[in-house]
Amino acid sequence: MSSRIEVALVKRLPGFTLDAVWSAGEEVVVLFGPSGAGKTLTLQCFAGLVDPDSGKIVVNGRTFFDSDRGMNLPPQARRLGYVFQGYALFPHLTVAENVAFGLRSLPRTRRIVRTGETLERLGISELARRYPHELSGGQQQRVALGRALAVDPEILLLDEPLSALDAPTRRQLRSDLMSVIREWGKTAVLVTHDLAEAFQIADRLVVYQNGRVVQTAPKGEILQRPATKDVARLMGIRNILQGSVVKATPDLIQLRWRDELLEAANSPTLAYTGSPGTPITFCIRPEYIRLIRKDRSEPTPGTHPNLLRGELIGEEDQGPVQTLYLRLDASGEPSQGAHDLEIDVPRQVYEILEISRDRRWAVFVNRGSIQVLPGV
Repeated sequence: MSSRIEVALVKRLPGFTLDAVWSAGEEVVVLFGPSGAGKTLTLQCFAGLVDPDSGKIVVNGRTFFDSDRGMNLPPQARRLGYVFQGYALFPHLTVAENVAFGLRSLPRTRRIVRTGETLERLGISELARRYPHELSGGQQQRVALGRALAVDPEILLLDEPLSALDAPTRRQLRSDLMSVIREWGKTAVLVTHDLAEAFQIADRLVVYQNGRVVQTAPKGEILQRPATKDVARLMGIRNILQGSVVKATPDLIQLRWRDELLEAANSPTLAYTGSPGTPITFCIRPEYIRLIRKDRSEPTPGTHPNLLRGELIGEEDQGPVQTLYLRLDASGEPSQGAHDLEIDVPRQVYEILEISRDRRWAVFVNRGSIQVLPGV
């Protein structure tokens, strides 16, 4: 039977209320959002470490919690594997003893066999007699996963498992974590506020904000079609702009912004139908805005859709990427303080085009790169 998770819970704390509803299938689910949004609290309710005030949690037809029916399974009856933030390994126990910790109810022989199988499958058998302080971050991660997986859990829960690591190590271990999860074939629910981590690991994103779920969908869908301005910001989209509708057809949306006429591809799922003059919110990812090389033929709206001209008024060095701040030639106040658009260009492009010495640029945006957001 394929996995199915149904979550609908309310938990009230002083100054904060968690009111989250989401569901998922047999996939890796990432609860994503800023710190304090309710992600870890959801995981704790899921595991039975915190009792919700009301709601329901069902996994594969088995009810963990149901306030209406007075059901609340204890943590040990839920068949869950939990990887805590920072791993929370027992420092006085060896690797083998840490992995075997959840197997205390088994007979000694079965416990030894199961521990050995888990260590071998994770490739850490040679570490069995070491202690946590003798391990690297990656080795500690595998031990924590081993402790969670040794009990053969129905669902694997991971609470920001990489947050305690430095950035280079964290990048290296994302792939390792993802490989282990896929190899074991477990449905997993992972908490993170790191966008890169969420997108590398997740099949499905559940986006949290202020204790509520604001969007849940496959990760590619959320990136391409954020449900609100807030979700767009959480997805790292920095150009969130206001315009007005000129014309909307099933295939194309014409909109007026900063005295410029732009065209956006109409999404079949959104099927925007606003009437002329209706305010409209749209967004453009900074990396989707293209600078036009000056050694090529003169750009025209026919050769470059959504052609815009302006002046670079500032920039920020992001290491491999330069962020440019463009103010359009259009009259009136800029859309985002002193500038209208943020543009991300790779450092190599920045150097080849000698952008540091040339501040006047024409840019264009493909129709499919302008995302119209629901609401205003």
